[in-house]
Amino acid sequence: MLNIGIIGAGRIGKVHGESITRYVKEAKIKSIADSYLNDDTRQWAKDKGILEVYTDYKKILNDPEIDAVLICSSTDTHSPISIEAIRAGKHVFCEKPIDHDLSRIKEVIDELGKSKVKYQVGFNRRFDHNFKSIKSAVASGKIGQPHILKITSRDPEPPSIDYVKVSGGMFLDMTIHDFDMARYLLDSEVVEVYAMGGVLIDSAIGKAGDVDTAIVTLKMQNGTLAVIDNSRKSAYGYDQRAEVFGSLGQVSVANDSGSTAVISNEAGVTGEKPLFFFLERYMQAYAEEITEFVEAIVNDKDTSVNAEDGLQAVLIGEAATKSLHENRPVKLSEIKF
Repeated sequence: MLNIGIIGAGRIGKVHGESITRYVKEAKIKSIADSYLNDDTRQWAKDKGILEVYTDYKKILNDPEIDAVLICSSTDTHSPISIEAIRAGKHVFCEKPIDHDLSRIKEVIDELGKSKVKYQVGFNRRFDHNFKSIKSAVASGKIGQPHILKITSRDPEPPSIDYVKVSGGMFLDMTIHDFDMARYLLDSEVVEVYAMGGVLIDSAIGKAGDVDTAIVTLKMQNGTLAVIDNSRKSAYGYDQRAEVFGSLGQVSVANDSGSTAVISNEAGVTGEKPLFFFLERYMQAYAEEITEFVEAIVNDKDTSVNAEDGLQAVLIGEAATKSLHENRPVKLSEIKF
């Protein structure tokens, strides 16, 4: 049985705590740490059978019984805690992004080069049942040579302005998942990015220096053209769709909803809205990614989403930001670090 420590007991830390407790059979949560620990979190941990609760994460890293850590703290702590954990000999699952600073991601990669620990980045959408089906159809050649990829990713409501100010911007916070999906679904690298964005939902987001609506086009190394459309507010719920069109056909997935029931009557034909947000939509995917992380440790296998994948997604995000600001296509080779 693998002993896991969770660093960061906010929303995503609790999501992983729930999924490990419910679904991951080969691991247990031994401890959790959060510098802003409160009574509610202490009670939540107790309810989940987590007996060791700290305000100092170093107690987890210094515990010889801890095999692996999940880094679920604020983004600015991801890379420094990653390096500390690697040096402590702990396997690491790190939520995205590893860092907003490319040079700091490189420091993590360099540290991993001196170690044998496993390192996985939290791009949970790779483990979603819908997107895995697209990946399988493309990889097996069922649609022939991919020509066009379309990804729609729209949140049901925008984040708080306080969050926007520290998020790194829409491309490094939200679209970063879609950049990773493009690489994953097509098994190809991005070579050029062109981004357009606007402030159509909340003027405060624009005042904070960000956009809330965007279209990003990607040119892939294998020749495929990709289009990503993002919105911070979708009135009907969490909109998560994708399509790959190829020389022999196309594969697409629709949104998950509470049921597939469709009512047809004189008023019209109606169905249920998409599941509201990422907790409902991707809960099983969170469990799947941690299960694979644990299996990689137990069976001494490579993780499928590694630090290099984390680096590439941020590189694409930086290129998109540069493209938005300069109103031109930007090649990834232009982004230096």
